[in-house]
Formats: sequence, structure tokens, C-alpha cells
Amino acid sequence: MTPQIRSSRGGTLVLGGGFAGAHVARGLSRDGATIVNPANFMLYTPLLPEAASGAVEPRRVAVPIRTMCPDAELLVGSVREIDAERRSALVETETGPVRVDYEEIVIALGALTRKPPAAIGEHALEFKDLADAIALRNHVLHQLDLADADLDSAERRLTFAFVGAGYAGVEALTELHDLVRGAMRHYPRLRDVEPRWVLVDAGDRVLAQAPNRLGDYAERDMRRRGIDVRLGTRLESVDAGGATLSDGTRVDAATLVWAAGVTANPLVEALGLPTDGSGRVVVDEYLRVAGMPHAWSLGDCAAVPNAATPDVLDPPTCQHALRQAKRLAGNLQGRAKPYGYRTLGQVASLGHRRGIAQIPGMRLRGYAGWLVTRGYHLMQLPSITRRSRVMTDWLTAALFRRDIAELSVLNSMGATEVSRA
Repeated sequence: MTPQIRSSRGGTLVLGGGFAGAHVARGLSRDGATIVNPANFMLYTPLLPEAASGAVEPRRVAVPIRTMCPDAELLVGSVREIDAERRSALVETETGPVRVDYEEIVIALGALTRKPPAAIGEHALEFKDLADAIALRNHVLHQLDLADADLDSAERRLTFAFVGAGYAGVEALTELHDLVRGAMRHYPRLRDVEPRWVLVDAGDRVLAQAPNRLGDYAERDMRRRGIDVRLGTRLESVDAGGATLSDGTRVDAATLVWAAGVTANPLVEALGLPTDGSGRVVVDEYLRVAGMPHAWSLGDCAAVPNAATPDVLDPPTCQHALRQAKRLAGNLQGRAKPYGYRTLGQVASLGHRRGIAQIPGMRLRGYAGWLVTRGYHLMQLPSITRRSRVMTDWLTAALFRRDIAELSVLNSMGATEVSRA
């Protein structure tokens, strides 16, 4: 099929509508840009665990790109080829190929969850996007129903194993721990069954990117809640009945969640971009792609040098992606400056009214850390409408018990949209 030809709005083509790419387009404001993204929304990933637990409605973490970036044009599709000499990109859409000409191109393709080995992947649930969050919630609630129907299998049904003690794994586990704890009151037949939670990580710390004292607090808090934290331990093998750990422990579980870090998007190398040993795009201090004129890159797919931390590349966090996007938007508008940003802090939720937060001059934990975490996420949401809706969900969750409807059952009733969520 002959590609349709079009030009990028304002001359800037942004590949990727995640946190980094969408904020670049937003920062360009009336100068405009064309965004290429497989979905028509930006996923606010820090709230994904709360979407999985039902603390917030899943749609709240999906911010429509067209409303977030009103001066940008959105092309729903995936890039297949970049012709740096002609300054054009080939985009595959559901209606056919489109060749987009540009003056400047921004590569913000993000990262992917590190894939588990094939044998493990057959039995593990991943936790990287909105569909995963919804599927995980449905799966966990379904295990409660199955355990109630067959008490002989209840212990295995109510054992939940998570691999990865980073932010995604810890926050997802603690949120779902609260969901199950609240739901158990509706299952009187299971009153004598204690749900078991296991967190496995090959490293020696929980939340390794957080300050030591806050990571240690998170570990102690989880242990106090009965969560079995296994550090310095790897997942050796998995089968339909459970998992075997490197210390020889057998965990009989019907739920295994893989949240073991991220890896560079392989599309970066497939497009012929210059990459480092980790598969990330090599950029200079201005976020320009090495050896590729009129090309820029940022976010999780790029190895971004930071003038404020000259010996350390930027970590793959939303906080840094936002600051990179702000600087890159300025560079594209002719206000060229090297990128430099010193981390203001880190936050993490540990479930209901528990959290940790590092802010300038202070390290908070418990209720205070939880409040700061929620306040930070509220400020980072890109619209008053989205903030208001999230606040409403939080208030509702504080006043009433969480909904325990398993939405996957709607598929059998003809609601096919659920499977595409």
C-alpha cells in the first residue's frame, strides 16, 4: 500500500506519547507537534498500583493526549522506519502506512518491563500497563471466589508471589494486600485461611533506589504486616502449581506477578539509532542524538547525561522524564541549554495510609510519607479535571469499602470492550 504523505505540525515529530514525549509536546505549546503513539492516552504509571487495587478508577491513570496537548496532533500508530537523510518517518496505522515529514524528531519510546524467561513467562502475570493492572485485579479477586468454592485449594489460591522489590513490585503488592484484606470479610468460609504474600528479589534491599533508611522502613513495615520478604533470592523455576526459589523454598501459589525492572525498548535498535551497551539511545548534554542531526531523545529509552550528576546517567523515573521534557522543549524553541537536574526526592506508597517520601531536608515515613506521596502525584497529573477525579476516588475509598466486582466476568455477557481495556 502506498503510504499517505503528511507533514508534522510545527515541524516537530514526537515518537512516543508516554510521560516524556507527551510533556515535550505539551511544552512546545502553540508551536505544535505531531505525536505518534499506539494509544490515544498517556499512562500515569505511578498510580497504576492504585488502579489495580481499585483505590482509583483505572481510567483516571489514562490521560487523553488530545486534551493534555491541545496544540499537538496525534497519530495513533507505531513507527516502523526513520529516514534521517530525508527527515521522514514511516508510521504504521490501522488504516494504512503514513509517511510523516519533519524538521526535528524526538525519540521518546520509553522502556519495557524486563521479560521473564520463557518458562516463567508462561505462568507469570506482568505489571507494566493498564491492561495488566485490570487483569491482575480480576485475577486476584477470582482467586478469592475459587478458594471459597474449593476450600481444599484455598491455601494455594490465596498465596500471592511477586518478583521484584522495586517501586512497581512493592507498590502493587501492598495495594493488592489491602484489597484482599478488605475483601476477605465477604468470604466467611475463608475466615480460617490466612492469605500469604511473598516478595522475591535478587538484590539485598527493598526499594534500592530509595535512601537506605526509607527502604529499610518499607521492608520492616511489610514484614510487620505478615509479608514474606525474600531478598538475595532468585526465582529458579515456575510451573502451574507454584514456584521454586533459589534457596530451595517451594511456594505453592496460583498467582505469580513479574515486576522485575525495565529494559530498553528494542524498537530503538531496530530503527538504527546509536545505542549504548544497555540498548538506550546515546545523547549529548543537550539531548541531541549522537551523530544524527535534527534528532533528539529522552526518557527511559535514552542514556541521558545530567550536568548536576556528571558521573551518573539519569534513572528511568517520571520525575526525571518530566524535567528532561521541559529542557528539550526549550531547546527545540531555540533556548538551547545543557540538561541538568538534581533529584528533589522520591516517594512511594505502601498501601492504605502508609508511605515513604524523601524531600529536600526531610525523610518521611508512615502516614506523613503517604500524604506527601499522594500530594506529589496529584501535582504531577496534567489537568485539573484529572486531579479532581482522582481526589474524588481517594475520598470515596476513604469513606467506603472497596468494590470487589471482578469485571472480567462481563466478557461472557458480551462486553468485549473489557478485554481491550
